[in-house]
Amino acid sequence: MLALRNTHRQACASAPPRGQHGVFLIEALLAILIFSLGILTLVAIQTAAITAQNDAQYRVEGANFADQIVSEIWLNVKRDSGTVNVASLQEFQYRTAGANCAYTANKTDPSVHALVTAWLDSITHAGTGLPGATAATQQILVDTSGTGYNKVTVTVCWQSPLDAAPHRHTLVSFIN
Repeated sequence: MLALRNTHRQACASAPPRGQHGVFLIEALLAILIFSLGILTLVAIQTAAITAQNDAQYRVEGANFADQIVSEIWLNVKRDSGTVNVASLQEFQYRTAGANCAYTANKTDPSVHALVTAWLDSITHAGTGLPGATAATQQILVDTSGTGYNKVTVTVCWQSPLDAAPHRHTLVSFIN
């Protein structure tokens, strides 16, 4: 009889209580769910980081393109006895009408300068330019009035495939 009691106790000790059936499976499923949510969160964070990195890269390239044309203007404007030739500076104007990256030419705009044309080609080039950049979304304003102090304002616009609105970088410089 004692042997039967010990056998019964051992059998009862190894069998799980009646309310514990399937708990391990639920714990495993919850662990998989929490792990999956963590992985999905990491993927979402990585996607946001890549998008921000691309945006920063385009902003740097836009700033470089604006700086490039201002440097070209500064180097190639004609000077009379050390003073900037106003007519020469105004030759660099491009698409002086319009706003918000939708620029048009005025009737008084000069013909497009060769340096401006080369600059536009580099911005709009498919492999090395800015995404979504067109010649119509770039602008160079020149203010040679007495209060303008030969101010050159360059606006570079582009639109990445993921953005609904265009981005723009504006550089203001004084050519003396």
